[in-house]
Amino acid sequence: MAAVLASVVRQVRVVRLGLAEYAPTLDAMRAFTARRRADTTDELWLLQHPPVYTLGLGADTAHGPKADVGIPVVRVERGGQVTYHGPGQLVLYTLIDIARRSIKVREFVSLLEQSVIDMLAEHGVCASRVPGAPGVYVQGAKVAALGIRVSRGRTFHGLALNVDLDLAPFAAIDPCGYPGLAVTRMRDLGIDQSCEQAGNRLAEILLARLERA
Repeated sequence: MAAVLASVVRQVRVVRLGLAEYAPTLDAMRAFTARRRADTTDELWLLQHPPVYTLGLGADTAHGPKADVGIPVVRVERGGQVTYHGPGQLVLYTLIDIARRSIKVREFVSLLEQSVIDMLAEHGVCASRVPGAPGVYVQGAKVAALGIRVSRGRTFHGLALNVDLDLAPFAAIDPCGYPGLAVTRMRDLGIDQSCEQAGNRLAEILLARLERA
């Protein structure tokens, strides 16, 4: 039995969902997490969402959206404040049993951030963390937002990487609760990739880091 569990720990299934509506995807994440067993294989979901604003569990509505721009607003159980999802943004949902892998929450957040930093570095872009503000930044502008939820040692939600999306909807919010925070995207950093290409590479990097963790 121990050998079987050890094998499961190393396995991660990558699921590519394309453009997926937010609400049913959220329901699917919750259901997957609720029915997990000790031997359930971890999964990474790669996708994009139609336009939607999401607010974390403790998000302050003062951070927006500050005007009705015709985009749905959904409050969810992840950490963090308000953010925007839309086509051209890579969303990576991490359905990982971190307890089984003996990874602490803060260590897992750092692992996700470092995976994005490493991927951008492959294209000559120097990205970094900002203490106390989870995510990935390039010269002070946020390129990737991060918010996870942990239930019984299993994570869901994940990160959103701006690849080639329209950044205009960010003007109606204080991104991640920071007034005036600049946002950027991979295209503006000189990286010409599709969400599919970026997602495949980011998953490879993350899987390698999980293997070493």
